[in-house]
Amino acid sequence: MDDSNKAGMNLKENMVMSEKSSLNFNRTLLACIFLIGTFVTILNQTVLFTALPEIMIDFGISAGTGQWLTTAYLMANGILLPVTAFFISKYTTRQLMIVAMSLFIIGTTLAAVSPNFTLLLIARIIQACGASITMLLMQTVFFIIFPREKRGTAMGLVGLVIAFAPAIGPTLSGLIMNHFSWRYIFFMVLPVAVIVLILTLVYMKNVTEVNKRQKIDIPSVFLSTVGFGALLYGISIAGSGSALSAAVCCIVGATGLTLLILKGLRSEKPMLEFRVFKSYAFVLSTIAVVISFICLMGPQTMLPIYIQNIRGMTALESGLILLPGAVVNGIVSMIAGKIYDRIGGKYLGVIGYILIAVSVIPFIFMHAQTALWMIVLFYALMIVGISMIMMPMTTEGLNALPDHLINHGTAMINTFRQVGGSIGTALLITIYTEVSSHAVESGRFNEVAQSQVHGVNYAFIGVFVFVIIGLVGSSLLKSRKGQVALSSK
Repeated sequence: MDDSNKAGMNLKENMVMSEKSSLNFNRTLLACIFLIGTFVTILNQTVLFTALPEIMIDFGISAGTGQWLTTAYLMANGILLPVTAFFISKYTTRQLMIVAMSLFIIGTTLAAVSPNFTLLLIARIIQACGASITMLLMQTVFFIIFPREKRGTAMGLVGLVIAFAPAIGPTLSGLIMNHFSWRYIFFMVLPVAVIVLILTLVYMKNVTEVNKRQKIDIPSVFLSTVGFGALLYGISIAGSGSALSAAVCCIVGATGLTLLILKGLRSEKPMLEFRVFKSYAFVLSTIAVVISFICLMGPQTMLPIYIQNIRGMTALESGLILLPGAVVNGIVSMIAGKIYDRIGGKYLGVIGYILIAVSVIPFIFMHAQTALWMIVLFYALMIVGISMIMMPMTTEGLNALPDHLINHGTAMINTFRQVGGSIGTALLITIYTEVSSHAVESGRFNEVAQSQVHGVNYAFIGVFVFVIIGLVGSSLLKSRKGQVALSSK
């Protein structure tokens, strides 16, 4: 039997299996369980931003130590994302969702009652393990349960969760902190997580293909953990003055990832399939997604510095100023998904980056007395552009892959988004710090606040450079008619 006949039989078998499985689950119910579960887990990425000062007082820790509650969460997320691709191939949808929500509930409960900082930090890491599984599993499942012509709309809902949840985190925690202690931030999300776990136990069905004979590749897990872990840690300490330590960690991380890639390319069934990067469309889409995430995280880091440190406003006021952007994100994500189903990702990406470029320019010329309405307006416009890129481009990249590589492609895009976003944000903070310090030392400005504004301006110049790279990359994508998936090659 020749290869074409085998491929035809495999395709028919896959179609029959999809038809049978579609009769066994309620797609809307499954989507709702994943959306709510992922929303509540991802919300915890940023929910402690506003609560950090009170946590510092309660446990007697410094700001640098307290920041690890967020840094460790993101690091654990980034480390586990690549391994989750293997879990999705090895275990059923139901098993993974039960484990993910159970981990999140355990972590949230421990965080709420933590008597010391160490236990709170451990609880945050446990939360992150659950969050990384739900995020990756949701995207993989959505690509399976929704037909190709509706994937854009489905991923628009995913984009709503992934971007909207962390965006409202600081505002939501600020509102809670106005009336209760920081522990209630965890107590209030706990019932939602428990409800999602109950719904999972009762209604969740298995929709992913499972290979129970597949064995975990311990050396690959080790290389992945060391590679991504050391790289993310090196990036996180780069701006704290530990230049040598940061460089060593980044070198160790890069070495680990290089060995992981070489091992994966020599293996027939690698833990993480780097061959997805043979797809030109997937590579360009991943670059576009990573840069759009930098454009999201950079301003979300720099604008609170400007609003709170320079304008002297509170963390809650800062969150409220950025809140309209989060609302816009939710609306545009769903609309952009539907538009993607009609025209594909190229034109959405180009228009999105043009909007970001236009919105970044006013921040480059921002001063200490810039009207707050301008910040609200142009930040919201920036979010419109980002929403037109992030999930549509994710869908564009994954659509270029055959079905059996979607879980690997999803892991790659999310991991590179996490690592790229960390690198980009660290670079922008470094630009801000160096420019501000140089301006103070040179005596160019009479006030420290003016020097800080100068640093923020240059950081947004860095954002603009990233935007240009993203615009060029998006324009190189082929239009929908020219797209060819790896599966057809």
